[in-house]
Amino acid sequence: LGLPALRQLLARRLSAHGVEASPDQIMLTESGTQAIDLLCRLLLEPGDAVLVDDPCYFNFHALLRAHRAKVVGVAMTLSGPDIDLFAQALAEHRPRLYITNSALHNPTGAVLSPVIAHRLLKLADQSDLAIVEDDIFADFEHAPAPRLAAFDGLGRVVQIGSFSKTLSASVRCGFIAAPRDWMERLIDLKIATTFGGGRLSSELVLTLLKDGSYRKHVEQLRTRLSRAMAETAGRLKAMDVMPWIDQGAGMFLWCRLPDGIDAADVARHALADNVVLAPGNAFSLSHSAGRFMRFNVAQCADERIFRVLERAMAASRRKGASQPGSGRA
Repeated sequence: LGLPALRQLLARRLSAHGVEASPDQIMLTESGTQAIDLLCRLLLEPGDAVLVDDPCYFNFHALLRAHRAKVVGVAMTLSGPDIDLFAQALAEHRPRLYITNSALHNPTGAVLSPVIAHRLLKLADQSDLAIVEDDIFADFEHAPAPRLAAFDGLGRVVQIGSFSKTLSASVRCGFIAAPRDWMERLIDLKIATTFGGGRLSSELVLTLLKDGSYRKHVEQLRTRLSRAMAETAGRLKAMDVMPWIDQGAGMFLWCRLPDGIDAADVARHALADNVVLAPGNAFSLSHSAGRFMRFNVAQCADERIFRVLERAMAASRRKGASQPGSGRA
């Protein structure tokens, strides 16, 4: 299960979000991705359907394909998945699993509302659906959002977390909080696939949590990200690149590009200038986000990004205008 003292501390941190988990319901992992991989190994057989938000974190698609799952997207709204489409997908595909972010959704920044959470859990109960709540952005929040795991009491909802976003990608320490009767099988899977975990990272995280360093670091990080969010949103709005949500927390902005501009074109032009941008359809299973782009505000202090973005959008606009049927040569 991992370092006992850290699991005890994580149990107290989870309770602050209303998630009641004893230390023996918590398993340490090397990352959030490893946590999801172990849960997929536990819950899925090849061909099982899995629901994801559309758009969602792009690596969910790759991970689920690696498990030979049938991936089904459900359109995302400002307050969670479109609940009518969610119910329709349950009836049509009989999925085994749903993977989502409740707070500071990646890439959109959406926050699950209590009403949607309750309706979603009712549907999940009726359909025997397991839910993985990926909560790796929890410490970026200014005010806690509703948690499915809190409403559900870790019955059919599993919550995962990680410190790689708040501390460093090199700190390989995440966790799973799961129903008690799942733990023995998760232990067997962890032994079979890794034989253990990163003790050094666990000891580092425990030390930082115990001595108050982590709390001070995260407070400063939230302040810096809020400032970067406001500055980046202002710069993008001046270019007619409009955030989908006006938010003050987190590290990502999901933005709509101006009419006539394709995000994939923009990303290709920017790459030629050695700037990597994130076009919307990289996150969208239905490829319905061609005019959207995700910006990491922590990386947007470099003035070059906006110069390259402006040139890339102009090139995409010219390409669109020259296409047959555009009305212009």
